[in-house]
Amino acid sequence: MCDDDHGNGLNRRALFVTGAAAALTLGSVSFASGAEAAADGDQESRTVRGTLPTGSPDFVYVPVEVPAGVRELKVAYTYDRPSVPAGTQGNALDIGVFDQHGTGLGGRGFRGWSGGARTEFFVRADDATPGYIPGPVHAGTWHIALGPYTVSPQGLSYELTITLTYGEPGAAPRPVYPPERAKGRGRDWYRGDCHLHSWYSDGRRTPAEIAALARAAGLDFINTSEHNTHSSHPHWASEAGPHPDGELLILLGEEVTTRNGHVVALGTEPGTFVDWRYRARDNRFGRFAREIRRAGGLVVPAHPHATCIGCAWKFGFGEADAVEVWNGPYTPDDEVALASWDATLVAAVRENRAWLPAMGNSDAHRDPDVVGLPQTVVLADDLTREAIQDGIRAGRSYVAESKNVTLSFTATGPKGEHAGIGERLKVAADTPVTVRLEVTGAPRCTVRLVTDQGVLLTSDPLPVTGAGTVEWRTTPAYAAYVRAELRHETAAGPLPGALAALTNPIFLGDTGR
Repeated sequence: MCDDDHGNGLNRRALFVTGAAAALTLGSVSFASGAEAAADGDQESRTVRGTLPTGSPDFVYVPVEVPAGVRELKVAYTYDRPSVPAGTQGNALDIGVFDQHGTGLGGRGFRGWSGGARTEFFVRADDATPGYIPGPVHAGTWHIALGPYTVSPQGLSYELTITLTYGEPGAAPRPVYPPERAKGRGRDWYRGDCHLHSWYSDGRRTPAEIAALARAAGLDFINTSEHNTHSSHPHWASEAGPHPDGELLILLGEEVTTRNGHVVALGTEPGTFVDWRYRARDNRFGRFAREIRRAGGLVVPAHPHATCIGCAWKFGFGEADAVEVWNGPYTPDDEVALASWDATLVAAVRENRAWLPAMGNSDAHRDPDVVGLPQTVVLADDLTREAIQDGIRAGRSYVAESKNVTLSFTATGPKGEHAGIGERLKVAADTPVTVRLEVTGAPRCTVRLVTDQGVLLTSDPLPVTGAGTVEWRTTPAYAAYVRAELRHETAAGPLPGALAALTNPIFLGDTGR
């Protein structure tokens, strides 16, 4: 094993700025042997050490000159975690790899990312660590991508060990993907969870375990959303299709995890990778939002007001198809997201433009995270990728905390005019309108009807049976839209209880989109 010291600071090496986003490239690591000098199964290693100071760029690339005849590339890494004062961020270092096609934005050379979830990974033709893409280890300049997520005041000292194994490559697997259609019920309400993590990123569950939990939660569809990798896509096919507990439609996607917020690519074509190496100031997000849509997916900003570092959404909502306003168990940042989303509805009415539907997903990673808490219930023509996406895009959906909660929410006019969730009741401004909410599965919950003015009706708690009906009369002149919330009981005070369910709005009036 040979050592190659990268120095105790970035200034010890000549560095190159690469692309619009903050990124630096260090001096390269070379291997001497190559196929001619190595026997089958021989290994050769290099160790690289360095220290990243505070204020380091988002990505630091370590070039590795890979000779011909390599069967497997393996990388292990460690870094120090010194004590820091209260309120100061400690060290956190992510890792991934790009192959001989380079590190250019768009990810042509992308071969995997594990963030901070693993301390080592390997890539070879027939297999790879979860989060990484199997395939030949071709000769050329590969790049280990380091992502200093946070750096302590003392700096971040790291050590990489790169090991090449020589020999004939194995056979590359042919990917098989889940079908885009499952056996449905025709036009009906379908339940789904579109933000989930398996062991192919930082989750701890296998696809089989997630699928079993999804069926137990009463879900009809799920969407895979690993952080910054599409490596799980071929590993879901066996979990779809006929099953004693019902068919499950499995959509494929990614959680694009930037330093300025996360976005779920929902239902993209199999094998679609979406790059994440940019911030809002780089003016790159629009390009990748369009890539998601070209790949047949929806653009859904996730947990837009989450408090974790880099999680809050900073790109605006002009490119979004929907927004995740409820993420996992209901918390104060979800309450902020809900209020912010409601403000976008008011703006859409004022400016007579399209509105942004709301979603809810579990973001489940591991026990005790509950798959299907919450779940988005979508009115779709059938249980297919396209039909589910159409329902989400149109806002024909509501969010429920579990399969136990079922809603029917409508608005009717005096001549039989009718509109449901996500639709518009086209009647004149002074026309009397009856809004009706029917609920099951929400014991002791309170109904709130919310309009562009705010909360205009709060019901008494529903009975312990959880079933009830609430009616309210208004006019489009008084309420431009109305949406419903189900809230759990709370202690005395001004704050509402946690959500049990939330609907997208019904718009009232004969004008608007």
